[in-house]
Amino acid sequence: MAVTKLVMPNHDWLKRWLFLGLSLLINSIGHALTVVMNLGSAVWTASAVNLYHLWPLSLRATLFTCGVLVVTMNAILIHQIIWRRVIGNLLFTLPFSFLIQWFTDLIQRSEIAELPLALRIVIDVFGVLCVALATSIYQRANLVLHPNDDFMQIIRFRYVHGNATVAQIVHYIPPIIIMITFGVSGHLWAVNVGTVICLFFQGTFIGFFDKHIFLHLKHYGLDTMQRN
Repeated sequence: MAVTKLVMPNHDWLKRWLFLGLSLLINSIGHALTVVMNLGSAVWTASAVNLYHLWPLSLRATLFTCGVLVVTMNAILIHQIIWRRVIGNLLFTLPFSFLIQWFTDLIQRSEIAELPLALRIVIDVFGVLCVALATSIYQRANLVLHPNDDFMQIIRFRYVHGNATVAQIVHYIPPIIIMITFGVSGHLWAVNVGTVICLFFQGTFIGFFDKHIFLHLKHYGLDTMQRN
């Protein structure tokens, strides 16, 4: 496995950082909405919650451990270690986790969680759409990514010819295996309508936003993921 150094292009860097900041806000709000609605959200997060109930590690430590494992898998898939990308993957979770907590606390102060179930489902779906939009934005800016999203990018552009829907399904295989294992045992946590929507439609949502939102924001850095 070769070790390479990725040099960040000096053009469009400001635009890419601004879009990254915007995507962090949208992503955090989306996740916070799904957390407060308590109707399920991201597939990877749901699998991590189930692992959290399996061992004595905290949820934060569980999420970080899963991130390290996915970073390792990403390096294997692209046959090289890009240290800026690895460090970026691990650092992405810092402001992301703080923003999710802040927005969750803010939204919980309202009475939104007391709304009728039908309205809460609509809000939960809106949160899922926010996550998909944010993912589309920061995957295209491609400065730093969450390890799970980087995994999806690699699958999408290296193995399935850019198809976001297929890539999303493939990249969900590891957490699905985890959730099936817990489901068979009769102890399954953090899975609900939002999780099902993410499972079947998140990739389609991302592909839609790629083509219809911020069209001038192209995909950067694909040369490290696509086949030679």
